[in-house]
Amino acid sequence: MDRRQVRQNLSSAQCRPDVAAAGPLAPEGPARSPENREQSAGALQKRGLRRALTAAAEAHPGKRLRVFFQDEARFGQKGRLCHRWWLKGQRPPGLCDQRFDWTYLYAAVEPKTGEGFALVLPTVSTVAMNRFLADFAATLAPDDHAVMILDGAGWHASKSLVVPANLILVPLPPYSPECNPVERIWLFLREKLMSLRVFPDQDAIIDACCDAWNALVAETGRIKSLCFPPWLQKVIS
Repeated sequence: MDRRQVRQNLSSAQCRPDVAAAGPLAPEGPARSPENREQSAGALQKRGLRRALTAAAEAHPGKRLRVFFQDEARFGQKGRLCHRWWLKGQRPPGLCDQRFDWTYLYAAVEPKTGEGFALVLPTVSTVAMNRFLADFAATLAPDDHAVMILDGAGWHASKSLVVPANLILVPLPPYSPECNPVERIWLFLREKLMSLRVFPDQDAIIDACCDAWNALVAETGRIKSLCFPPWLQKVIS
Protein backbone atom coordinates (compact mmCIF):
# COMPACT_ATOMS: atom_id res chain seq x y z
CA MET A 1 0.00 0.00 0.00
CA ASP A 2 1.24 3.47 -0.87
CA ARG A 3 2.14 5.40 2.27
CA ARG A 4 0.40 8.44 0.81
CA GLN A 5 -2.92 6.67 1.30
CA VAL A 6 -2.40 6.84 5.05
CA ARG A 7 -0.25 9.89 5.69
CA GLN A 8 -1.88 13.30 5.29
CA ASN A 9 -0.18 16.56 4.42
CA LEU A 10 0.54 18.38 7.68
CA SER A 11 1.06 21.66 5.83
CA SER A 12 -2.71 22.01 5.39
CA ALA A 13 -4.13 24.87 7.48
CA GLN A 14 -7.10 22.67 8.35
CA CYS A 15 -4.92 20.05 10.01
CA ARG A 16 -2.07 22.01 11.55
CA PRO A 17 -2.52 22.76 15.25
CA ASP A 18 -0.25 25.83 15.00
CA VAL A 19 -2.40 27.59 12.38
CA ALA A 20 -5.26 29.65 13.77
CA ALA A 21 -8.75 29.02 12.45
CA ALA A 22 -10.81 31.73 10.78
CA GLY A 23 -12.92 32.26 13.92
CA PRO A 24 -13.05 31.27 17.57
CA LEU A 25 -13.46 27.56 18.25
CA ALA A 26 -15.26 26.22 21.28
CA PRO A 27 -13.19 23.79 23.36
CA GLU A 28 -13.89 20.16 22.69
CA GLY A 29 -13.66 17.93 25.71
CA PRO A 30 -13.89 14.19 26.20
CA ALA A 31 -17.11 12.22 26.21
CA ARG A 32 -19.59 13.46 28.80
CA SER A 33 -20.91 11.35 31.64
CA PRO A 34 -24.11 9.35 30.94
CA GLU A 35 -26.31 11.57 33.08
CA ASN A 36 -25.19 14.72 31.23
CA ARG A 37 -25.11 13.37 27.69
CA GLU A 38 -27.88 13.92 25.18
CA GLN A 39 -28.71 10.61 23.52
CA SER A 40 -29.21 10.89 19.78
CA ALA A 41 -32.04 9.12 18.03
CA GLY A 42 -29.57 6.62 16.61
CA ALA A 43 -27.70 5.90 19.81
CA LEU A 44 -26.75 2.27 20.22
CA GLN A 45 -28.37 0.90 23.37
CA LYS A 46 -27.91 -2.52 24.94
CA ARG A 47 -28.75 -5.24 22.40
CA GLY A 48 -29.45 -2.46 19.91
CA LEU A 49 -26.88 -3.11 17.18
CA ARG A 50 -29.15 -5.41 15.21
CA ARG A 51 -32.02 -2.91 15.46
CA ALA A 52 -29.74 -0.07 14.33
CA LEU A 53 -28.65 -2.06 11.28
CA THR A 54 -32.24 -2.98 10.45
CA ALA A 55 -33.30 0.66 10.65
CA ALA A 56 -30.39 1.72 8.41
CA ALA A 57 -31.29 -0.94 5.83
CA GLU A 58 -34.92 0.20 5.79
CA ALA A 59 -33.90 3.84 5.42
CA HIS A 60 -31.62 3.08 2.44
CA PRO A 61 -33.29 0.39 0.31
CA GLY A 62 -31.28 -0.80 -2.66
CA LYS A 63 -27.97 0.02 -0.98
CA ARG A 64 -25.35 -2.49 0.13
CA LEU A 65 -25.05 -1.98 3.88
CA ARG A 66 -21.49 -2.09 5.25
CA VAL A 67 -20.66 -2.03 8.95
CA PHE A 68 -17.51 -0.24 10.14
CA PHE A 69 -16.11 0.49 13.58
CA GLN A 70 -14.06 3.67 14.07
CA ASP A 71 -11.65 5.03 16.65
CA GLU A 72 -8.52 7.15 17.11
CA ALA A 73 -5.29 6.43 18.97
CA ARG A 74 -2.37 8.61 19.98
CA PHE A 75 1.16 7.46 19.17
CA GLY A 76 4.29 9.33 20.10
CA GLN A 77 7.64 9.63 21.79
CA LYS A 78 6.40 8.61 25.22
CA GLY A 79 7.83 5.13 24.95
CA ARG A 80 5.92 1.91 25.43
CA LEU A 81 7.34 -1.29 26.84
CA CYS A 82 6.01 -4.75 26.02
CA HIS A 83 6.28 -8.36 27.12
CA ARG A 84 9.06 -10.42 25.59
CA TRP A 85 10.78 -13.74 26.18
CA TRP A 86 14.10 -13.47 28.07
CA LEU A 87 16.37 -15.34 30.43
CA LYS A 88 14.74 -16.27 33.71
CA GLY A 89 15.67 -13.91 36.53
CA GLN A 90 16.98 -11.19 34.19
CA ARG A 91 15.32 -8.04 32.90
CA PRO A 92 15.38 -7.73 29.07
CA PRO A 93 16.93 -4.53 27.68
CA GLY A 94 14.79 -2.18 25.62
CA LEU A 95 14.56 1.41 24.40
CA CYS A 96 12.06 3.75 26.02
CA ASP A 97 11.60 7.43 25.12
CA GLN A 98 10.37 9.94 27.71
CA ARG A 99 9.57 12.91 25.43
CA PHE A 100 6.08 14.15 24.61
CA ASP A 101 5.65 14.70 20.87
CA TRP A 102 2.87 12.68 19.25
CA THR A 103 0.34 12.33 16.45
CA TYR A 104 -2.99 10.54 15.99
CA LEU A 105 -4.01 7.58 13.88
CA TYR A 106 -7.67 7.59 12.80
CA ALA A 107 -8.98 4.24 11.60
CA ALA A 108 -12.18 2.55 10.47
CA VAL A 109 -12.37 -1.20 9.91
CA GLU A 110 -15.00 -3.51 8.45
CA PRO A 111 -14.79 -6.64 10.64
CA LYS A 112 -16.72 -8.87 8.26
CA THR A 113 -14.30 -8.39 5.35
CA GLY A 114 -11.14 -7.28 7.17
CA GLU A 115 -10.92 -4.08 5.14
CA GLY A 116 -9.61 -0.93 6.78
CA PHE A 117 -9.09 2.77 6.16
CA ALA A 118 -6.78 5.09 8.11
CA LEU A 119 -5.39 8.61 8.18
CA VAL A 120 -2.59 10.07 10.26
CA LEU A 121 -3.67 13.49 11.56
CA PRO A 122 -1.96 15.84 14.03
CA THR A 123 -4.84 16.30 16.47
CA VAL A 124 -8.29 15.14 17.53
CA SER A 125 -10.94 17.73 16.68
CA THR A 126 -14.08 18.26 14.65
CA VAL A 127 -11.98 19.63 11.78
CA ALA A 128 -9.83 16.50 11.71
CA MET A 129 -12.88 14.24 12.03
CA ASN A 130 -14.56 16.01 9.12
CA ARG A 131 -11.45 15.36 7.02
CA PHE A 132 -11.45 11.69 7.99
CA LEU A 133 -15.16 11.18 7.24
CA ALA A 134 -14.93 12.94 3.87
CA ASP A 135 -11.91 10.91 2.76
CA PHE A 136 -13.46 7.68 4.04
CA ALA A 137 -16.78 8.32 2.29
CA ALA A 138 -14.93 8.89 -0.99
CA THR A 139 -13.66 5.29 -0.89
CA LEU A 140 -17.17 3.77 -0.86
CA ALA A 141 -18.79 2.46 -4.02
CA PRO A 142 -21.86 4.31 -5.39
CA ASP A 143 -24.20 1.55 -4.20
CA ASP A 144 -22.64 1.31 -0.70
CA HIS A 145 -24.02 2.84 2.46
CA ALA A 146 -21.80 2.61 5.54
CA VAL A 147 -22.88 2.34 9.17
CA MET A 148 -19.98 3.63 11.29
CA ILE A 149 -20.07 2.68 14.97
CA LEU A 150 -17.93 4.84 17.24
CA ASP A 151 -17.62 6.08 20.80
CA GLY A 152 -19.02 9.27 22.30
CA ALA A 153 -15.96 11.54 22.06
CA GLY A 154 -16.80 15.23 21.80
CA TRP A 155 -15.58 15.55 18.20
CA HIS A 156 -17.78 12.58 17.19
CA ALA A 157 -20.99 14.39 18.16
CA SER A 158 -20.12 18.02 17.48
CA LYS A 159 -22.78 20.21 15.89
CA SER A 160 -20.12 21.24 13.36
CA LEU A 161 -19.51 17.66 12.24
CA VAL A 162 -20.33 17.10 8.57
CA VAL A 163 -21.51 13.54 7.94
CA PRO A 164 -21.43 12.50 4.25
CA ALA A 165 -24.70 11.35 2.68
CA ASN A 166 -23.47 7.78 2.19
CA LEU A 167 -22.62 7.36 5.86
CA ILE A 168 -24.48 7.11 9.17
CA LEU A 169 -22.87 7.37 12.60
CA VAL A 170 -24.10 5.12 15.43
CA PRO A 171 -22.73 5.97 18.93
CA LEU A 172 -21.74 3.23 21.33
CA PRO A 173 -23.11 3.23 24.90
CA PRO A 174 -21.04 5.26 27.39
CA TYR A 175 -17.94 3.63 28.88
CA SER A 176 -17.98 0.55 26.67
CA PRO A 177 -14.60 0.31 24.89
CA GLU A 178 -14.92 -3.47 24.90
CA CYS A 179 -17.70 -3.08 22.31
CA ASN A 180 -15.34 -1.41 19.82
CA PRO A 181 -13.10 -3.99 18.05
CA VAL A 182 -10.72 -1.24 16.90
CA GLU A 183 -9.36 -1.14 20.45
CA ARG A 184 -7.78 -4.53 19.74
CA ILE A 185 -5.99 -3.09 16.73
CA TRP A 186 -4.42 -0.38 18.90
CA LEU A 187 -3.23 -3.03 21.35
CA PHE A 188 -1.76 -5.10 18.52
CA LEU A 189 0.07 -2.14 16.95
CA ARG A 190 1.44 -0.91 20.27
CA GLU A 191 2.57 -4.34 21.41
CA LYS A 192 3.98 -5.67 18.14
CA LEU A 193 5.08 -2.70 16.05
CA MET A 194 5.32 0.52 18.11
CA SER A 195 6.98 -0.59 21.35
CA LEU A 196 10.65 -0.34 22.43
CA ARG A 197 11.34 2.43 19.92
CA VAL A 198 12.69 5.99 19.99
CA PHE A 199 11.40 8.60 17.52
CA PRO A 200 13.57 11.71 17.00
CA ASP A 201 10.74 13.96 15.78
CA GLN A 202 7.12 14.04 14.64
CA ASP A 203 7.98 13.06 11.07
CA ALA A 204 9.50 9.85 12.40
CA ILE A 205 6.35 9.17 14.42
CA ILE A 206 4.18 9.70 11.33
CA ASP A 207 6.37 7.38 9.27
CA ALA A 208 6.18 4.73 11.99
CA CYS A 209 2.37 5.00 12.13
CA CYS A 210 2.15 4.65 8.34
CA ASP A 211 4.49 1.66 8.32
CA ALA A 212 2.62 -0.01 11.18
CA TRP A 213 -0.80 0.42 9.56
CA ASN A 214 0.44 -0.74 6.16
CA ALA A 215 2.01 -3.81 7.78
CA LEU A 216 -1.30 -4.57 9.49
CA VAL A 217 -3.29 -4.25 6.26
CA ALA A 218 -0.73 -6.32 4.31
CA GLU A 219 -1.11 -9.24 6.73
CA THR A 220 -4.02 -11.15 5.20
CA GLY A 221 -6.77 -11.92 7.70
CA ARG A 222 -5.20 -10.04 10.61
CA ILE A 223 -7.87 -7.30 10.90
CA LYS A 224 -10.66 -9.86 10.67
CA SER A 225 -9.06 -12.07 13.31
CA LEU A 226 -8.73 -9.10 15.69
CA CYS A 227 -12.06 -7.40 15.04
CA PHE A 228 -14.65 -10.07 14.27
CA PRO A 229 -15.44 -11.85 17.57
CA PRO A 230 -18.24 -14.43 17.79
CA TRP A 231 -20.77 -12.01 19.30
CA LEU A 232 -20.37 -9.65 16.34
CA GLN A 233 -20.55 -12.48 13.83
CA LYS A 234 -23.98 -13.40 15.19
CA VAL A 235 -25.22 -9.84 14.63
CA ILE A 236 -23.91 -8.88 11.18
CA SER A 237 -23.23 -12.19 9.40
